[in-house]
Amino acid sequence: MIHKIKKILLKPDLLSLIGNMLYAALGFASFLILTRSFPKEIFGEWVLFVTTSNFIEMFRFGITRTAIVRFLSGGTEDDKEKLIGANWLIGIVITVILIIIILAVNLLFRESIKQSGFNLFFIWYPIYAILNLPFNNALTVLQAKLQFGKILKLRTLNILIFDLFLISNLFYLEQSITQVVIAFLIITLLTSLISLINKWDGIYLLFKSDKATVRKILDFGKYTTGTLIGSNLLKSADTFIISLSPILGTAGVALYSVPLKLTEVMEIPLRSFAATAFPKMSKASIENDLQKVKNLFYKYSGSLTLLFIPFAIFNFIFAEFFVSILGGHEYIETANIYRVFCLYGLILPLDRFTGVGLDAINRPKQNFYKVVFMVFANIIGDLIAVYYFHSIFYVAVITIVMTFVGIFVGYHFFNKEVNLDVKKIFTEGGSFLMNLKKNLIH
Repeated sequence: MIHKIKKILLKPDLLSLIGNMLYAALGFASFLILTRSFPKEIFGEWVLFVTTSNFIEMFRFGITRTAIVRFLSGGTEDDKEKLIGANWLIGIVITVILIIIILAVNLLFRESIKQSGFNLFFIWYPIYAILNLPFNNALTVLQAKLQFGKILKLRTLNILIFDLFLISNLFYLEQSITQVVIAFLIITLLTSLISLINKWDGIYLLFKSDKATVRKILDFGKYTTGTLIGSNLLKSADTFIISLSPILGTAGVALYSVPLKLTEVMEIPLRSFAATAFPKMSKASIENDLQKVKNLFYKYSGSLTLLFIPFAIFNFIFAEFFVSILGGHEYIETANIYRVFCLYGLILPLDRFTGVGLDAINRPKQNFYKVVFMVFANIIGDLIAVYYFHSIFYVAVITIVMTFVGIFVGYHFFNKEVNLDVKKIFTEGGSFLMNLKKNLIH
């Protein structure tokens, strides 16, 4: 019995889900502590630091991550070593270029940046970019190898130590937001050192890279980079546009960040299954088994859509409770924004897995186009919501509109390649859930 339970828990799908659940829970804890440690305006600066850093990270690792995960799922050992080495080489070059650009911008526009909410980012991101390179490269390689147990250890250690520091800071240390960022950097260095010591990041294969492999990654990555940047921009654009509003500002950023953070509860299973679905769908595509690609798409997108229905209804009803738990009573006015995000969650699986499917069958260009349509819809809608209506509620409504745009465009492109049957999304998804229930009962 114990052996069977252990076998189930060590499956990649479940390990990925457990890892993301634990990481998200600890992430919620740090968010909760930070909202209670600083006023809205200061907390808004932290949100802008994290949001802008994540946006740049999408560019930095977007060029290589999807390509590495896809190509490492097949090929010889020699090919795999060249891919990991090329991943490091590209990462180093891009990091140096980005640091030079950010330092130059900071030097040229120092006074304007000081008066904005982006000061923390321009001061500390260049250091963060260097410190987290081994950590992020390790996550890429481990995902490609479906070693989610190691990813679980690495990410959990990273955020658990940060949470312990934040608890100490709330009750005893009472350090400024700058000291919080410095602690964040030190913890990032620690996890990068663990990646290096265990050779999970593959830096020892740096000199195995060659021009052909670098070109192969960049040819694939030029579209996936745009896709990942666009995907990140779909959320971060909301934050950036709100922050630039003279009426809403960093306080508006803080208010919007609470219901936005709560949507991560829905994204936990989505990210987890997307992380395991992509290598599987890529392998099936490389083996020219398009029927298996379709079946995986039906299974993952359908089952998650069905699972989200009761969850969305429950969270919609008790929105005030969840908002007050995460942000405190002063954020309860954002409950209706969270209700909008609950509706958004219902359509998120179809949007996400059409994108995963397009990348898996080597159609990153079409996935990029899909995201471009969504970004344009989102930015135009956000500008109207913020500068005409002066409302963060309407910013959330635009999120639903742009997701429907993504579903329509993504399904159109994916259907052209594999000839989908809409009904099977729900029938196959339902069958998968029934089989999962039987396995759990037995």
